[in-house]
Amino acid sequence: MQNDHFKDRAKEWDNKSNSNTKTIGGAILERFALHSEMELLDFGTGTGLLGFEIAEHVKKVYGVDTSLSMLEELRAKNTSELSIEPLYQDIIKVPLQRSFDGLISSMTLHHIEDLQLFFNTIYSNIDDDGFIAIADLELEDGSFHSDNMGVFHFGFDTEELRSVAARSGFKDIEISQVNTIKKPHKEYGVFLLTAIK
Repeated sequence: MQNDHFKDRAKEWDNKSNSNTKTIGGAILERFALHSEMELLDFGTGTGLLGFEIAEHVKKVYGVDTSLSMLEELRAKNTSELSIEPLYQDIIKVPLQRSFDGLISSMTLHHIEDLQLFFNTIYSNIDDDGFIAIADLELEDGSFHSDNMGVFHFGFDTEELRSVAARSGFKDIEISQVNTIKKPHKEYGVFLLTAIK
């Protein structure tokens, strides 16, 4: 498992990421008719911000991450009424041996080095007619993060990303800007990619 780049940031994560994640969650709820029989995988769940936005609309959310520190924060937020099952696993190196009705993800894709391998892997983890909903940064100049350790992509060319997802077999691929993150020096676009298996 990789070094935990988020160890020092996990405790403060929710304070700076909450607004963006709420917007992404709202966009997912607009795009898909979620229901109480669905089981979803939240890839790169972190402290569960996106997962908790979605969890009340489905049967179960499983949150997978390679940061134990983030998963500890997630566990602390679980209640008997609303919870996410944490999974500490690099599913690209060690794929999960089960499938889900859908996969959601927020601001994690830029930490994935091999995009084609990622989309190929998650394709096998989605049920037929299941969906993916992946949000991340549009192309940027590398200034979004103050520290680019563990960052493999400075945002994404969305048309190139569409091609990668299509090569893995996903269909009905839609990509649209759903938010803008304002920082003192610049604004950064956030897109949501959705597709069906």
